[in-house]
Amino acid sequence: MKYVVIIGDGMADRPMESLGGLTPLMKAKTDNMDRLARQGVVGTVRTVPEGFHPGSDVANLSIMGYDPAHYYSGRAPLEAASIGVSLDDHDVAYRCNLVTLRYAGPDNQAVMDDYSSGHITTEEAQDIIAVLQDELGSNTISFFPGVSYRHLMVWKNGDSDIKTVPPHDILGKEAAPYLPSGRKSEVLRDLMSRSVDILQGHPVNKSRINSDKKPANSIWLWGQGRRPKMTTYMEKYGVTGALISAVDLTKGLGIYAGLKVLDVPGATGWLDTNYEGKTEYALKALESVDFVYLHVEAPDEAGHSGKVKDKIKAIEDFDSRIVGPMLDGLRERFPEHRVLLMPDHATPVDVRTHTEEPVPFVLFDSRKIRDNGYIRYNESIAQMHERVNIEKGCTIMDYLIKEASV
Repeated sequence: MKYVVIIGDGMADRPMESLGGLTPLMKAKTDNMDRLARQGVVGTVRTVPEGFHPGSDVANLSIMGYDPAHYYSGRAPLEAASIGVSLDDHDVAYRCNLVTLRYAGPDNQAVMDDYSSGHITTEEAQDIIAVLQDELGSNTISFFPGVSYRHLMVWKNGDSDIKTVPPHDILGKEAAPYLPSGRKSEVLRDLMSRSVDILQGHPVNKSRINSDKKPANSIWLWGQGRRPKMTTYMEKYGVTGALISAVDLTKGLGIYAGLKVLDVPGATGWLDTNYEGKTEYALKALESVDFVYLHVEAPDEAGHSGKVKDKIKAIEDFDSRIVGPMLDGLRERFPEHRVLLMPDHATPVDVRTHTEEPVPFVLFDSRKIRDNGYIRYNESIAQMHERVNIEKGCTIMDYLIKEASV
């Protein structure tokens, strides 16, 4: 038996007036996901437990079978594992976004204009992070480059109890009220303030401005935590596995879960990602492992951008270039298989950030093909009488791998 999880990050949404009351998922052409919904068990699952911020870290941790109440320690430690940064027990890792601040109003207040600096390239960002390490690094503070706008700061003997806010939650808002707060937060605020002076005249930013691109004119520190302690998939489920994602936090989860993390050339986490490569690598991996977790970031990024056309395109590409070929490949090469299809959370275009409502899922078993009649895979599943409701998201992996009764 082969087990596959296919995640369309942030794919779920809310009805939009501009789409005649439909969601982007309802509007999109999704023949392959619809076919899966007609043949599998459908329902909704709450991936974000009460009291937790609806981040991709919490949601994916939950989907992978780990209760966030016991295993969650922060987003940044997961990204540290992904980029090969070892954390000691007293180290605190912080996510370091390269962001674009826009100055407006009579007092020239800083407004969060873009959480990704216009999806700055990894090559440009590496130059910037190197300068920040030279200028701001110390015996206790270190900066490490990641991918695109996503980077890392490690604070030796640091504090993890500081209140921080994700930059994608405050788009278009004045930044000052959302700066880190609490005990020792002045350390973070000082680093962020000094980064503005350093980055203002950086050659990369001058070039981006000349090309009418958004500059990376500040850092934003958030998502902190210490190294987590997790049981592996072999210990937990008795299966070998692999994980495919362009996102460091998801890769970090895979590393801590003991999965083989596969790097796919051209996987960017955006609309231009290598969809075909991800599918090819997933099917190839199944020749030697039992389980594959395939994560696609593009719908989430489109939701954050607030561009409904981009989100619809991301969903349609996910359906035609990931889900369809993956299902065809499984039928041809691994006749006995079980598939879990779902988003990790919703990222509504109108609010441009994650929300915590339950999301629709399909659980398909090639040995038990159902006939649900004509239904489509989208948020309307929540209104179906025959749906399954899973309130505790960390149990959904039991339904997939342990074949718990649904």
